[in-house]
Amino acid sequence: MEYIVEKIGMSRTITVPAKPVTLLRVLDAKVCEVNGGKALVAYANGKKMNKAIEGQQKKYNLSSEFNRFVTLEVANTEAGDLDLAPLAEAKVVKSTFTTKGRGFQGGMKRWNFSGGPASHGHRFGRRIGSVGMCEWPGRIMKGKKMPGQYGNVQNTVKNEIVSYDAENKVIAVLGSVSGANGTLGRVKVAK
Repeated sequence: MEYIVEKIGMSRTITVPAKPVTLLRVLDAKVCEVNGGKALVAYANGKKMNKAIEGQQKKYNLSSEFNRFVTLEVANTEAGDLDLAPLAEAKVVKSTFTTKGRGFQGGMKRWNFSGGPASHGHRFGRRIGSVGMCEWPGRIMKGKKMPGQYGNVQNTVKNEIVSYDAENKVIAVLGSVSGANGTLGRVKVAK
């Protein structure tokens, strides 16, 4: 079963020793139609609507707050409110979020290269050093670790569920998940 969640932030348990947890809030969602285990789900993400979304809302009789649609695996067998019962007995979830985008970065930050000596009299600095070959093949091989775009990719991690607050729809998972606070992602029940 999959759910759309918002990352609230990180905290810790009050047990001794304390464990780091990430708090995820399950968004209110409506199942519009079910087709063999997969379902079209509408949820609210606070952005403006366009004409196409208005048409979908009329088709499924949704209120104006549900302005985004996504296909998920759900426990529901018919349209209506999203069934949150599988979260109550879940032990492990797979969390999928987009990592923080860091733009164009050098080799030291992107690939953890060590750089050159930090003493006087050298010009190495934070450069990545020699990258090419001699006369043959005379080019940089594909896959070489070089400076470039870092972050802003989808990342999935398995997390153990520490607790689930059904009233507030908040899941506390052990460890961290990617992305900034307030970003939306998916949670899939693994066990």
